[in-house]
Amino acid sequence: MNKKVVATAILAAFAGAAHAQSSVTLYGLVDAGITYVNHANTSAGPKSLYQYGDGVAQGSRWGLRGSEDLGGGLKAIFTLENGFNSGNGTLGQGGAEFGRQAYVGLTQNGIGSLTLGRQYSFSTDYLGGSYANGGQTVAGNYGYHINDIDQLTSSRINNSIKFNSANFYGLTFGAMYGFSNQAGSFAGAPGSSGSSAAYSFGLNYANGPFGIGAAYTDIRFPGSASPSFSTTLANASSLTGTSVAKDLATAGVGAKYSIGPATLWALWTHTNIEQITGHMTTFNAYEAGGKYAITPALTGALGYTYMQAKDLTNGHWNQIDASVDYALSKRTDVYLLGVFQDAKGKTASGAALQSQIGVSTSSYLPTAGADTQLAVRVGLRHKF
Repeated sequence: MNKKVVATAILAAFAGAAHAQSSVTLYGLVDAGITYVNHANTSAGPKSLYQYGDGVAQGSRWGLRGSEDLGGGLKAIFTLENGFNSGNGTLGQGGAEFGRQAYVGLTQNGIGSLTLGRQYSFSTDYLGGSYANGGQTVAGNYGYHINDIDQLTSSRINNSIKFNSANFYGLTFGAMYGFSNQAGSFAGAPGSSGSSAAYSFGLNYANGPFGIGAAYTDIRFPGSASPSFSTTLANASSLTGTSVAKDLATAGVGAKYSIGPATLWALWTHTNIEQITGHMTTFNAYEAGGKYAITPALTGALGYTYMQAKDLTNGHWNQIDASVDYALSKRTDVYLLGVFQDAKGKTASGAALQSQIGVSTSSYLPTAGADTQLAVRVGLRHKF
């Protein structure tokens, strides 16, 4: 009888230890609010718009994240992350069930992680969250560049294998490759039945109040990906001609510095879009911003962005965003956001360049139908 009791106790102890070494976490956030836009393009011309706005400060999502301790500092890890619209309950990212992220892999203490699946490029990982107005403030998807042309916030690579290093005295680095998964077309192919391939590299250094990072992402046949990557800006398809985009390549460098309750940052990105016909469009974006913690709960922020398209007649956009964010708790905050954008110049076809705030016309703000656009938003964000 005593032997049975001891054996049962030992088995229970081992079961408890095994359970403690594995974990699965449910997490997510919902961001919702009301936005006013002075110019929203309609069939009758630009008019004012009041709309329910979802996922502006951050995209609404829920996910599962897990790990299993395999011993010796080695762990198995996975993430499944779904994006959705809280206004109507529909799926984001082209209707994919886990369109934000879906990967599995291994991580080793002191070396890094190797993961496989649908994952963020290093332009998003290393630049978008740390050195951009959209990532540093509640300006979010209104603060990022038009249609995320430089891959700062929604650059997710399908069928990818990714290495991300451990932290070596503040230095991290990584590389990834996304397979085309099409026979005879390792680098991808155009068309509705085509395929997209991609690769990305990143390097970041963070030490105390200072951080600096760089990333490069190259996407072959971006229109063949599912969902596809945008290659146009502000209702101006002639920016890149009428041919199929052969290659979208973007590089960027960003830095930030914190001084007490204040944080300052700056970022530059350079993007080339090459058509099969050989036509090349180049975009340069420069931005800078700062935020200040007025109290532990209240933060004010201001950002400026200048974006230029090389194949336009002095075609460029100026944008200013200002915001105030108040934390009701560690997981819930309310915010007030204002963004103004001014477009100058004409497209290659001679049409007037239009303004467009936000990274997606379907999820955020419509094209202005005018050369200026103003958006004001009151939002509520809850994390769980």
